[in-house]
Amino acid sequence: MTRRELIALGAAGLLQAQQPPAVDFTCPMDPDVRAKGPGKCPRCGMTLEAKIQEPVEFRLQVTSLPSGLPAGKPVQLTFELLDPKTGKRATKFEIVHEKLFHLFLVSADLSYFVHTHPEPRPDGTFQLTVTLPKPGIYKLLADCYPAGATPQLLPRFLTTAGYSKSVSQAITTPAMDLATKNTDNLTVSLRLDPPKPMPGRKTMLFFTLSPQEGVEPYLGAMGHLLAVSNDLIDSIHEHPFLTDPGSVQFNIFFPREAVYRIWVQFQRLGVVNTAEFTVPVRGL
Repeated sequence: MTRRELIALGAAGLLQAQQPPAVDFTCPMDPDVRAKGPGKCPRCGMTLEAKIQEPVEFRLQVTSLPSGLPAGKPVQLTFELLDPKTGKRATKFEIVHEKLFHLFLVSADLSYFVHTHPEPRPDGTFQLTVTLPKPGIYKLLADCYPAGATPQLLPRFLTTAGYSKSVSQAITTPAMDLATKNTDNLTVSLRLDPPKPMPGRKTMLFFTLSPQEGVEPYLGAMGHLLAVSNDLIDSIHEHPFLTDPGSVQFNIFFPREAVYRIWVQFQRLGVVNTAEFTVPVRGL
């Protein structure tokens, strides 16, 4: 190799060393969505970020008025998120799917489901008035994104006044239910691939919607899905992986063996439709 070639090779190496390393841009809500440059997430519409932040779980405090949490009567719930590093209340939140705070409420017997949005207050807390329909245990999931942190999906349990059973005594094991559902103005059918889901492996859920006309985005996505295991331990909140006219695909990794109740929501002509299915997940 000549002296000129050695000089050129050294200059090329120096130039390469001076260039900053390539950075992947990722979605804070859907970390598997990556791009080589800035942009928007194709699933949830959030701005892609130039680094992956380590998940930090905030502490969720829930207080009720009246404190006894009576069933069948209106109760005011107040939600507060505390920074685990400073102990201070989070006061600024990012908008996720058009809202600052998404709340899911599920009863222990999986018969009751609510997806709603508590109202923000000037002090950084959120409030919601809700009526729990019957005595029992309810799982609560707070879905929000404190500014400067990472997205949160925080569980808590609520027990109505006078209810004495434990979670293990209150849970049920519902039968498999993949039947087509007729909702308010939409028919929703489900196909699984593989037909018998296994824990830790990808399951594709294909929802067929009829009629196709008038199906529209709901809270910034073409659908929202919540899956909860029958023992209330596992909760999965997902948005569509792919959408086609009349068909919406979600991908899920069920974490372990259990029976999962799945609630999926689609909007058509301004009406939010909720369909529920029950999927058993078994190992070999």
